[in-house]
Amino acid sequence: MLCRPSSSPRVLIVGAGPTGLVLALNLARRGVPFRIVADAGGPGQRSRAMVVQARTLEFYRQLGFAEEIVDEGIVVPHLHLREASGDGRLREMVRLNFTDLGDGISPYPFALTYPQDDHERFLIKKLAAAGIDVEWNTKLTALPRMDEGSVVATLVGPRGSEQLEVDYLCGCDGAHSAVRTALGLGFAGKTYDRLFFVCDAKVDAPFDHDLYVTLGERALVLIFAVRSTGMRRLIGLIPSGLSESDTVTFESIRGYVEPLLGVHVTEVNWFATYRVHHRVAERFRSGRVFILGDAAHIHSPAGGQGMNTGIGDATNLGWKLADAVTGRAAQTILDSFEEERIGFARALVATTDRAFTAIVAPGGRGQATRRILAPLLLAAGTRLTSVRRLFFRVVSQTQIHYPHSSLSDGKAAGIRGGDRLPWVASLDNFAPLRSLDWQVHVYGNAGPQITAAAERRGVPVHAFAWDTGARSVGLAQNAAYLVRPDGYVALALDGDDGARFRSYADRIGLVKVPASGPAL
Repeated sequence: MLCRPSSSPRVLIVGAGPTGLVLALNLARRGVPFRIVADAGGPGQRSRAMVVQARTLEFYRQLGFAEEIVDEGIVVPHLHLREASGDGRLREMVRLNFTDLGDGISPYPFALTYPQDDHERFLIKKLAAAGIDVEWNTKLTALPRMDEGSVVATLVGPRGSEQLEVDYLCGCDGAHSAVRTALGLGFAGKTYDRLFFVCDAKVDAPFDHDLYVTLGERALVLIFAVRSTGMRRLIGLIPSGLSESDTVTFESIRGYVEPLLGVHVTEVNWFATYRVHHRVAERFRSGRVFILGDAAHIHSPAGGQGMNTGIGDATNLGWKLADAVTGRAAQTILDSFEEERIGFARALVATTDRAFTAIVAPGGRGQATRRILAPLLLAAGTRLTSVRRLFFRVVSQTQIHYPHSSLSDGKAAGIRGGDRLPWVASLDNFAPLRSLDWQVHVYGNAGPQITAAAERRGVPVHAFAWDTGARSVGLAQNAAYLVRPDGYVALALDGDDGARFRSYADRIGLVKVPASGPAL
């Protein structure tokens, strides 16, 4: 069970999309009292973000519901890259197997689609089951005071206006964030010129879990399954002749879309046009206020990274807030949130911007990317294991690491402080991460110094049998890895070095505290 917040919240979460909801679940799981409010009248009604990456599923496994998400979503078996010829025929250029893309890297070695509206309702049910309600129709109107010990927010909701004083405030309220605006933080970036459409529809073809991408001289269109009811998601570029129209409808582009996909659309459930943006806030923290998710960074849709990055923000900040509030670690641990996440957000925006710009570019550059470069890269992925594994690590976000974080220290064999703890399938070394607390992992025999030092700080030691699986992922025999609550290695010790463990624990203020809240 999750722990129900008390009547005296320590944290206010503004925004109840996936980022805010995952942050709420992380705080609830750790017994931190909070309130979560949203300006909207309820969860989203449209399936904006679709892809749930492997790293997100690993975080959800820690919370105890990854398998439920997988069961409700759709595993995408294959990607088909097709070319639209001038005579209207579709030619398949590449077929990429997705089902085993990350074998040996993650317990979830595949691509999963799960509509954001269903995703949000699922997370809301997890909160509601613990007696925690999202306060809908409640708007943040001001941050009238922020001092050294607290932050005061003005909220206006169904019960009128109130001033709420909390230790920390977290803005998870989207691209038009009221929290970011109240802080006066810059949100630099740009809007792409090309106009896109998105459509949820039924088609006159057997239900198919595969992803189909059609490229042409001036075309880019995708179709994939989004719901087990048979609904498909269609995404693509609006033809240049219609891109300036304010009244683009599906019927106005039907003759363009259907030949590119080789289907006939029988029912349109939702259709919209949009322009893509990319932006990153100048800071992710101001005193006791944090921004995360779309409030802090927005991305092109390349690679399905945006929502998953926000969930990563929430997971990163959640345990740090909990440790700071409960006294498990020093308040200074919160300094690492911005230093870890803003660098990744900037790098991701730059990477997706370059990829997206190249793919949708008009003229010869875009045609060359769509018809030559993209097929060549995907073809390499079908033949070269190293390319396939790199592709999975990058897109799945399992490659994210924090080598320059103030929380990262040490090296043992191939693993450094700041690395994601590698998954060892033969040992299932991710199972203890369900505790959502600090822990030491040893692959072989745990030394007496490390065991004693960890015990004094309330850190359990998990000793796994040394095997070829542990060696193959870069772990060292008998080394000690201090693992953070989010599954990243904080300190890697190549030996039984109790003194260095104590020095690190002193530096971050890691102490033993009474357990709070029942297990999930």
